[in-house]
Amino acid sequence: MADLKQEQSDAGLKERFFRYFQHEVIALQEQIEQLAEKSATGGERTDGVDHCLAGIARLSHEVKDASSYIPAYDQRTYAEAIKALTEKLNTTRASFAPRTKFQFKGRATSAISHHKNPSAISITDAAELAAQQKPKAGSGGGGGGGGSEGASTTESSAFASPAPATPAEDETGEEDAFVNRNLTSAQRAESIMRQPSFSGTTSVAIAGHSNLHILVPAAASHATSSGSVGNLRHCVVDLSLPAAHGGPFAGLTVKHVKDSLVVCGRVAGPIHITGVRNAVLVVACRQFRMHECANVDVYLHCASRPIIEDCKNIRFAPIPAVYHPPSSSEEPNLWDQVDDFKWLRAEPSPHWSALAPASRVPDPVWRDMVPGGPGLGLDAILAAVGVGAAAKGVEGA
Repeated sequence: MADLKQEQSDAGLKERFFRYFQHEVIALQEQIEQLAEKSATGGERTDGVDHCLAGIARLSHEVKDASSYIPAYDQRTYAEAIKALTEKLNTTRASFAPRTKFQFKGRATSAISHHKNPSAISITDAAELAAQQKPKAGSGGGGGGGGSEGASTTESSAFASPAPATPAEDETGEEDAFVNRNLTSAQRAESIMRQPSFSGTTSVAIAGHSNLHILVPAAASHATSSGSVGNLRHCVVDLSLPAAHGGPFAGLTVKHVKDSLVVCGRVAGPIHITGVRNAVLVVACRQFRMHECANVDVYLHCASRPIIEDCKNIRFAPIPAVYHPPSSSEEPNLWDQVDDFKWLRAEPSPHWSALAPASRVPDPVWRDMVPGGPGLGLDAILAAVGVGAAAKGVEGA
């Protein structure tokens, strides 16, 4: 009986690690493809390359750490996928190298350029290899999530083409004519609401602000190809109007936000959240990834299992009615089926919980207060949605 329980526990760990590895590979593919969009000046592209290298190295170490419960043939599949990522990064870096005016090509060089390295493997090759290993997993007591309904579909797409690209994480684009970093505290208090214009852009970027209520207008509905929110302190940011009046954001990045409320609107693809503390988020998305966050309440509608990593005290609740996506009745909302990829144990993760109904923000607050209006100050809105409430009693808050 004990052996059976151990086998079931190992199978669950393998399944969770497979989902984790799948998402990490897709995220690294996206980051590598976005390197070409980064500026070659100011070290932005170099930082991006270093970030990709660190991610690949970390993923390789995590495969080694999981070797105690992952069969050898699954480990080989993971190793081939990591090799493919390394090859992809090297090829991308080579494309950035300046071309010399004159180049002499000898026979040896020509032979190298026309023959593929037999040890290299593409992401598609890795997917095919993973599919080939599936029957072996079934015959060997379950590997890589064997025995779970729908697992074959998940595994066959593990290393497929990535989802719609998210904006570059280091992007700090300017908003049109509303940046007010030089205002005094008194001036900010008198003019707390800002409605930026995005008439000349195709994406939304809100970055580098504090003590502001920022409402992105419906007129920015043409600028939802991507979005990023970063480096904010004590702010309310509402991105819901552009997505409601146009199409959803293709992807969204939220990075380094503290003591704030961010209403993210609808996201057709993934949302990546990093370094958020003492905050409240409202999100409707297809894929949810959260890294290195603490003391955050998340009101969520997500079509796939949300993923957290290196997080503490994250509380989840279903998205408020006022922000329900139009398709919410046609797809499941997996807001409470969270995978913690830093808690690969049979016991529930201590790093997240479901926000009790009595502690959730009432619908009238979302409908009447969060959009702002006469007599509604920034502090009143943040207090009404509970910013900072999740931090009570948590070390390091």
